[in-house]
Parts: sequence; C-alpha cells; structure tokens
Amino acid sequence: MTSHEQEVRAAVASARRVVVKVGSSSLASARGGIDDEALTDLVDTLAALVKSGREVVLVTSGAIAAGCEPLGLARRPVDLAQQQAAAAVGQGLLIARYTQAFARHGLTVAQVLLTVGDIARRTSYANALRTFGALTRLGVVPIVNENDTVATREIHFGDNDRLAALVAELVRARGLVLLSDVDALYTARPDAPGAEPISFVPKLADLSADIDQTGTSGVGSGGMVSKIEAAGLATAAGIPVILTSCAQVGRALAGEPVGTAFAASSRRRPRRLLWLADASETQGRLHVDAGAVKALTTTAASLLAAGITGVDGQFDTGDPVEIVGPDGRVVARGLVGFSSHELPGQLGSRFGHEVVHRDDLILTRKGHQ
Repeated sequence: MTSHEQEVRAAVASARRVVVKVGSSSLASARGGIDDEALTDLVDTLAALVKSGREVVLVTSGAIAAGCEPLGLARRPVDLAQQQAAAAVGQGLLIARYTQAFARHGLTVAQVLLTVGDIARRTSYANALRTFGALTRLGVVPIVNENDTVATREIHFGDNDRLAALVAELVRARGLVLLSDVDALYTARPDAPGAEPISFVPKLADLSADIDQTGTSGVGSGGMVSKIEAAGLATAAGIPVILTSCAQVGRALAGEPVGTAFAASSRRRPRRLLWLADASETQGRLHVDAGAVKALTTTAASLLAAGITGVDGQFDTGDPVEIVGPDGRVVARGLVGFSSHELPGQLGSRFGHEVVHRDDLILTRKGHQ
C-alpha cells in the first residue's frame, strides 16, 4: 500500500463526519425480506462509531426489497407502480428495524426521505441542510432513503449511490463509504478469469476497468457504474471514498486495506458551488460565442452579455443556468444575474456588465450534449 493510499484510508478512518451508503443487495432479498443479521451487524458497527464521538449519516436502500416479501413477490418488480407499492409497504418495515437496532445502543434515529430532485432546488436543499444540522446536534442518527413511493428516475437508475454522494456534499462529510455485495472494484467482472481487485484509484480519469459490473441478488437497482459516478462526485468535492462490502464496513472505517479507496481532490469548493455543479436543476441555457468560451475556460473571467448569442428557457435573477458553447456542449453552470426577459439585447447601458459573475460560476468536468 502506497503512502498516498494510506493517507486516503486514514482520512476516512479519522473523519469526524462520515456518510455510509448500503445497498438493497446487502440488506435484503425479495424472497426473504430484510436480513436481520446483516442489518444488526451494520448497526452495531455504526453505533460504535457514534459512541466514539463521530457523526454518521446512513443512506440506505432496501424499502422495495423489504416490501416484496409481505406482498408475496419473489423478485423485485419491473413495473413502476408495483415498485412504488412495494416501497410504500417496505419503508415502514425498514425504518422500524433500524429504530429497534439502534435503540439497543441507546441511540435515536430519524428517517429522512429524499429524492435527487429534492436537493436540486435551492429552497429544499437549504431546508435539508438545516434538518441534518439539527439532527446531528441532537445526537440523532439520520437515516436517508430515497422516497421511492414518488420517485421515478431514481428507482430505474440506481441513483441512491448518487444521492449518497450528494448528501455527503450537503453535510460536508469527510468520508463516504459505499457498501455493496461486491467487496471491491475489479478490473473486470469479479467472476471473470483474470479479474483482479483494485485497491486504490488516485484519479478516476485514469481508471482502467470494466465497470459494467452488477450484483446477483435481484433486488438492487444500481451497479458498479452508479458507484463509480458517485465516487466521482464525492472525490471532486474533496471527499475520499471507500467502496467495499457490507461485511467489511468496520475494517473500512478503521482505515484497514479493504475494498477500493478513491483519492479526493485537494480542493473543497464552497457548498453553493457544489450544489450548482452536482445537484442544481437548471432553469435555462445561455448560448455563448467562441470568445466567451475561451475566456471562461482559460481565464478567471465572468460571463458578459456581449458574449451571449441566444437564450433558452424561462428564468429569474439568481436561477441556475447552463452556459453552452457554439458546438452545443455545456461548458459551465452559473447563477444568472438577469432574468430571461432581459437577455439578450435588452440590457441597454448594462450590455457590458456581468451576466454571470465568476464567483457564481463553475466549469463542467466534461462537456456534454
């Protein structure tokens, strides 16, 4: 293990606030419902961490899987309405088990139901931040779950991994641990000949692995792709990540060489820029010329009205918007200083003024259509 990897693992082990995400496949099966032994083992580990003075936010899947068994469903349903019905039945069962398990350690839990959309809006993002702050000050363990009874995109695409990364950004966690039914990231499918575990990823951009890896439980919705994407969000926000199995969570939180460690970026951006980059729901687009693209991407310039060639959408002053180059690629996101009704060509004497100030602008990691 290199000194860099040791530093990353030690950072997670010493993190005062850590987010732990556990997937459905680690906690339940459709046929058997919630695995009480697995849940209890996880809670025992996390409770010991809380008792030692550290703060833990648990992001859990499992509501749909927990609801399958009482509904007599042998597998996770494909039909969206049935998934939502299973989640409605399972959510109460899941939080009840967590409540009982943590109560054995004298700890109180709180259920926080979110979708990615809830933290895409500034008002609800700020409300969630205040709620998490109040819960941790009161010594309560927040248990975050997707609101699967109303979510759609999250159910289909395994966004609970992404949700965990966004929650880690929101609460300014110093470590994120992603738990799966696979003990690490492998160079190929773990059961493929020659597949080797990857213990450390210093830069995700340099990762060379077949990440089209999924578990075998039949109750989870995500796979390795969603976990790598979550690791990318967290590490870019300055949060180190450990990916491992539920059985290894205690060792991972102690800094031992299990699973795969992902190094964090050296810079932690302001919370509003994290929200702008990763969680915000943009209200429109500003199309800009090549000169504006060059200024934004090579200097510390703000976006001036003179560089805007077109406007899409309806937005008000202060809303998040995408900034799009002549080739149609998104080059940045920003909080706009004028409403859509004022742009372009209606600013009069303000035509040379800043439409998006540099302090309210963040470049995208890679352009996308």
